[in-house]
Amino acid sequence: MITVFGEGRGFRVVWLLEEMGLPYRLRPVDMLAGVENDPEFLAINPAGFIPAIQDGDDIMVESIAIMEYLMGRYGPTPLAPDPRDPVFAAYQQFLHLGEAGLATPMFFTVVSQILAPEAERDNWGARKGRAMFTGRLGLVTRQLARAPYMAGEAFTAADISVTYALEFAHRTVGYALGEAEWAYIDRTTGRDAYKRAMNTCQATKAWAESIGRPA
Repeated sequence: MITVFGEGRGFRVVWLLEEMGLPYRLRPVDMLAGVENDPEFLAINPAGFIPAIQDGDDIMVESIAIMEYLMGRYGPTPLAPDPRDPVFAAYQQFLHLGEAGLATPMFFTVVSQILAPEAERDNWGARKGRAMFTGRLGLVTRQLARAPYMAGEAFTAADISVTYALEFAHRTVGYALGEAEWAYIDRTTGRDAYKRAMNTCQATKAWAESIGRPA
C-alpha cells in the first residue's frame, strides 16, 4: 500500500489518490514538534520536508513529482491528458505553475510574515514573494476567462495543483482572491474526492474550518 507522509502539500497527493481510487494510508508528520524527533520519517526523507511517499521499494518527495509518478505508474488516467492531446500544454504548464509559480513564492511570504520576529516580517523577500504570486496568478485568471479548468473543459491534476496553491495563499496570509478564482475553487473543491481527502487530512480540515471563507 502507498504511504503518504505528512499533510501540507501532501494534501495534493491524498486528493489525487482519492481521484484515482488508489489505496493508501496517511502517516502524519508533526513539523512543529521537529522532524529530528521522528527517526522513522527521517529514514524516508533525510531532508526532513513533506510530503513524501513510500510505494513498495520506491520513495519519492516533492508533491508534483509524486503526482506525476502516481499517474504514470498507475494510469492512464484522464487526470493527465495524453501528450498528443491539444490541452496537454496548458495542463503541463499549470500542473507545475501551482507549485513553482504560486505556492513556492507564497511560502517565503508566509514564513516571513508568520514565523519571523516582528521586526523582520515586512522584508524585501516577503514582498517579492507576494508580488511573484500576484503576477503568476494573472495566468490563472486569464485561463479562467477562457475555460472552467486549467486544461480546458475537464478537471485534471493541474487543478489539484493550482487549487492547493490558491487555498494556501488565502489560509496563510489572507490573500484576497477574485470572484473568478473563488468560483473556480468552488468547482474543484466540490468534488467528492476532495471531500474524502479533507476527511482523511484532519489537520488540514481543522485549519480550513478555522479560517473560513470571505463573506
